[in-house]
Amino acid sequence: MSLSLAGKTAIVTGAGRGIGRATALELAQLGASVVVNDLGTSTAGIGHDPSLAEEVASEIAAAGGRALANTDSVIDFEAAGRITATAVEHFGSLDILVNNAGLSAGAPIWQLEPDVFDLVTATHIKGTYNCTRHAVPHMKPKGWGRIVNLVSRSGLTGVAGNAAYGTGKGGIFGFTNVVSRDLAGFGITVNGVNPSSTDTRMVSEAIEAAEREGGAMAERAANLKAVLQAPGEVAVLIAALCSEQAASISGQFFFVRGSEVGLFQPLSLVQTTSREAKWTAADLADAIAKLEPYPLDSPY
Repeated sequence: MSLSLAGKTAIVTGAGRGIGRATALELAQLGASVVVNDLGTSTAGIGHDPSLAEEVASEIAAAGGRALANTDSVIDFEAAGRITATAVEHFGSLDILVNNAGLSAGAPIWQLEPDVFDLVTATHIKGTYNCTRHAVPHMKPKGWGRIVNLVSRSGLTGVAGNAAYGTGKGGIFGFTNVVSRDLAGFGITVNGVNPSSTDTRMVSEAIEAAEREGGAMAERAANLKAVLQAPGEVAVLIAALCSEQAASISGQFFFVRGSEVGLFQPLSLVQTTSREAKWTAADLADAIAKLEPYPLDSPY
């Protein structure tokens, strides 16, 4: 079965590098017109390099596709509106939104500064909200839209030293759950994609930091290196979720690890304890001690 996005317009945020870049290229190859959004900052939000978005847009154009670079910040509500306006004014519509932009500044909680926490979480949570809020009014009247949000195991199961990043990605998890239900009756799907270790700048920096720390962290870095997937392996899943064939898929979270693609089960109660009488705190303390806690380092 063929897949075509001809006649569709997509916005991909954080599309200057990594998964965002691969997604922009994949969507364009399938026929979509693409707004390549990237502010061009470091993973900590420092600096501004407009050439990143421009290079990806030029690469798409050189291959015969249609693309336009945009360097507005997703954190600012008005700026996010300009990203949407760019799509509508230049390509005539907006059909697909991939919320990929994000920052990462790792630190244990006792070293995590308030300004860093605010910036990282705002990029993920406010950025996803801002872009979605501006995009939906263009999708809703047509009864068609595809929104794909990038999530992470930092926000689903937790990774030490990533409180800001995990909070941001966890916020997107909750946002996706709710907004998919808001839009269920309007032909607009909203899904999350959680990639396994991917060969991106963010992961490379995390690996290098772990190697410098040595010991168990260096061993973890070596394990990550051994299983890195290419950004394109994530991009094809995102593109599939943007297709006509995926019209019935919404409010779902997908895992991708190379050729393995899976669907996360919704949160469910597995272990319970109960009794006829009301609990006291003392009785509950004894009862919950008998439950089997899930290991903090257990794989998902």
